[in-house]
Amino acid sequence: MTDQLPLQRFNHWLEQQPDAVWLRQPVAGVWHDFTWRQVDDQARRLASALLALGCAPGDRVALLAKNCAEWFISDIALQMAGLTSVPLYPLQAPEQIAYVLEHADCKVILVGKLDEPDKLATGIAPHITRIAMPYPTMPTAHDWHSLLARHEPLAGTREQQAEELLSILYTSGTTGAPKGVMLSAGAMARSAAWATSELGIGPRDQFFSYLPLSHAAERFLVQFNSLYSGAPTAFVESLETFASDLRHVRPTVFFSVPRLWTRFQLGVLEKLPQARLDRLLRIPLLGRLVARKIRAGLGLDRARILVSGAAAISTGLLEWYRRIGLTVCEGYGMTEHFAYGCFNRPGQVRFGSVGRPMPNLELRIAEDGEILFRSQTLMQGYYRDPEKTAEALRDGWLHTGDKGAVDGDGYLRITGRVKDIFKTSKGKYVAPAPIEGEIAKCQWVEQVCLMGSNLDQPLALIELSPAARQQSREQVAADLQTHLAVLNSHLEPHERVSHFVLVREPWTVDNGCMTPTMKIRRNVLEARYVDLIERLPAHQPLLWE
Repeated sequence: MTDQLPLQRFNHWLEQQPDAVWLRQPVAGVWHDFTWRQVDDQARRLASALLALGCAPGDRVALLAKNCAEWFISDIALQMAGLTSVPLYPLQAPEQIAYVLEHADCKVILVGKLDEPDKLATGIAPHITRIAMPYPTMPTAHDWHSLLARHEPLAGTREQQAEELLSILYTSGTTGAPKGVMLSAGAMARSAAWATSELGIGPRDQFFSYLPLSHAAERFLVQFNSLYSGAPTAFVESLETFASDLRHVRPTVFFSVPRLWTRFQLGVLEKLPQARLDRLLRIPLLGRLVARKIRAGLGLDRARILVSGAAAISTGLLEWYRRIGLTVCEGYGMTEHFAYGCFNRPGQVRFGSVGRPMPNLELRIAEDGEILFRSQTLMQGYYRDPEKTAEALRDGWLHTGDKGAVDGDGYLRITGRVKDIFKTSKGKYVAPAPIEGEIAKCQWVEQVCLMGSNLDQPLALIELSPAARQQSREQVAADLQTHLAVLNSHLEPHERVSHFVLVREPWTVDNGCMTPTMKIRRNVLEARYVDLIERLPAHQPLLWE
């Protein structure tokens, strides 16, 4: 398996289990199954159509759609035709879509389910050919079913090469223009082959796809791990049906991001308030029954591998899930190595860490604390950007830009960003990540952003957790003030936090406070709260915005 490239792996399952279901797609509440044989037929027809439309091997083709079976089919078709996929985030601004399409010189775009298709259409230049997946979407030159019906399946099997450019994944970035990460067929293949082998994922497992496939994490953890394990993947139909779809599918492998793990917790607490849940869980037999019912209600009663990634998750939230019998394994990876990084394996979890390196991945901490990776899963470079490529890839090592520390057992902790360190007005440097990690241990904290550039002392902006909103303001305030006092007792004088500022408005992708991969945009928050910060009362360490 480890030496099979993606098309070879697809053909392996096509030979071994042609009539087994690989993809499950709900449409208007009805589930439609796609076998490996059916995926092969549709992918070959689409590959034939793309070549007939003038695409030549090596050309770039964009994918702009929410998760669906046809996304996977399209990706296989592009590989069959020797084309390079350029996934686009379905909630991107039209200006960013236009930038990526022009930068990658895309000839064709496949569009599918979108929330605001007419708005996004303004970012697609007229010369780019549009093909519609079989869902309501923007006006296109070709629709899925008629296009496939007009073309015979592509004959033969193309010999995929390990070093060929399979996909360009554009990073969302916290600042600046997106960078196009060039990933080869070999790099993407090794990531999935090694991961599925290490975690023992096989055809009897079940994936559930709902996070954007334009991001390396979902593409690696779900799409490619499904392809390499032979396990079926089911898709969510819509936001409204998410909960019922998840309960219907009951995945054995489930990936989410911290913000959504918090949302799942909120759904539980809306039905069963924290105080009552705490009482029930303390009763031995009844507690186990309640926990089992909660797991079933979430649709995670069969889940054996639960993953959190893309951003830091609070240990308080991880502990909450462990109490109901769900151990969430935090991991760490980047687009630049197809998310193949460090991971807390089931049964080998250390909260507060992002786990140990995966097989065949070398980890090194540079003298300045920067995390370096070396592996055969690394990117080829940034598309059309040799300068940034040379900066990121040096002597075979990927310079992540993140800082970390490794304990005696090999577990990695993220301690900050190389460029996130700020200087207070006293001329002292402060690394925010370790302090943010300590603040996030409080159960009332969902997200935190420490800032202090040119201030006398750092301060923390805090978005409260759903559980906090169910408590009295007095209780939350008292606990946070205690937490602040304990925190400061362990910090150096120049690191001590002057204020906890509890913000009203959630930080989201829509309001620009977070990237599409759910990372906090520190510069946006600093600009947004600058006026508030300037008038903080010195005598009031806890402030409700």
